[in-house]
Amino acid sequence: MTDIKSILEALIFISVEPLTMDKIKEVLPERSEEEIAAALTALAAEFESGPRAIRLVQTGGGRVFSTKPDYDPYVRKLLQIERRKKLSPAALETLSAVAYHQPATAPDVMSIRGVDSTTALHTLLENKLVKISGRKDAPGRPLLYRTTEKFLAYFGLNSLDDLPREEELRKILEEGNA
Repeated sequence: MTDIKSILEALIFISVEPLTMDKIKEVLPERSEEEIAAALTALAAEFESGPRAIRLVQTGGGRVFSTKPDYDPYVRKLLQIERRKKLSPAALETLSAVAYHQPATAPDVMSIRGVDSTTALHTLLENKLVKISGRKDAPGRPLLYRTTEKFLAYFGLNSLDDLPREEELRKILEEGNA
């Protein structure tokens, strides 16, 4: 039988979106989750330590191949990609409010930030970093906002559990002010 690492490499290479453990299990039902996880870890280590320009990263709830940072300028030049558009401080604050308090309404975000966040929410919707996930069962039935898979990928997160906790953020801010 073909080596599991080679199979995983082929599956990740051909996958259009991050390849999740559930999808891998659909293709390889005879393999245990532990065996797959061990093979993914070994494969990632091989890519990271070898003389390759590619690495295997976990993001958006699954695995993808990504170029190593050293090769970013060349890839961008080939693909004629400008640097990723930076978000304004207002958009970042708004995105943080949604990420940490989701599902959040516009009034929730405005209460957290202390300013009108309508424009920032529209920017985040246009960039597909947040989405409308329904309506709150409250007077006026305000829209509920959640982060998207693109949000996870944009910040290199595997899941919302990877967001820094309040204690970590406080420590980072204290170190920055020192």
